Amino acid sequence: MAWIQVRARAPKDLHELIEDHLLELGAVSITFQDGADQPVLEPGVGETPLWDNLVILGLFTADTPSESLRSHLKERFAAPCQFDIEILEDRVWEREWEQHYQPIQFSDNLWICPSWCTPPDPSAINLLLDPGLAFGTGTHPSTAMCLKQLAKQDLKDQMTIDYGCGSGILGIAMLKMGASRFVGVDNDPQALVATTDNAQRNSISTEDFVVIEPTHEAHHLAPACADTLVANILAEPLMMLAPKLVEFLKPGGLLVLAGLIESQVAAVREHYLPEIELHIAEQTDEWVCLVGHKNKN
Repeated sequence: MAWIQVRARAPKDLHELIEDHLLELGAVSITFQDGADQPVLEPGVGETPLWDNLVILGLFTADTPSESLRSHLKERFAAPCQFDIEILEDRVWEREWEQHYQPIQFSDNLWICPSWCTPPDPSAINLLLDPGLAFGTGTHPSTAMCLKQLAKQDLKDQMTIDYGCGSGILGIAMLKMGASRFVGVDNDPQALVATTDNAQRNSISTEDFVVIEPTHEAHHLAPACADTLVANILAEPLMMLAPKLVEFLKPGGLLVLAGLIESQVAAVREHYLPEIELHIAEQTDEWVCLVGHKNKN
């Protein structure tokens, strides 16, 4: 079965009006895409940020009169809105999605594999992840740099924390690399669900793998409890959380921070002094990964 797709380019302040109109005309689905390669950073809980220039895709059944649809939309919406209509041949969409994700190698002995793929190296540490859960897949430079830094560490029998755990990818990696316990903290309930699902997919015991909201920290975390703590979030929360993250680390404990760009390094580093002297361990484009050890004194 073929489909008719309407591709609308429009400013974001018109997206609700265009979406409603496409649905009234019989669209069976609506998709938003970036129309100008504009990055959107991690949203707050309950927020749904959109790009300034949107591409709105409306999918219609093949029996929809396309020329009538085109004329109606052009009459209803003037410039700067633009509308194009195309015929889509039916495909197995699950397979189309899966083609975009392939196993990724982060070190000689560490891979991330989509859950439907056979690991290229069965003897390596393989993290099975569902990329459909959009809280961290290893493809973003910040996540990749964190994984590479963790792969260099001896995590055997360590207590570890990921503050802002997202998909749980970093916690799963740390346990598979020898850590004895992991606590993931995130203020988004959907992230906690994603983390738990991915832990089960990787046969991680719930006794060793705990995910909580910040309001439950007191029941699971204590001062100087963590050997290694990673936080892959954004510069502003990294600065705001600095006293708490430093307190959770044991003397000599390792701190790995990511989610910030080079121009933000000085401000973030300042918030962790004098307890932790952070340095840039790795950089990909503007994204950086900071690493440091808590003073032993």
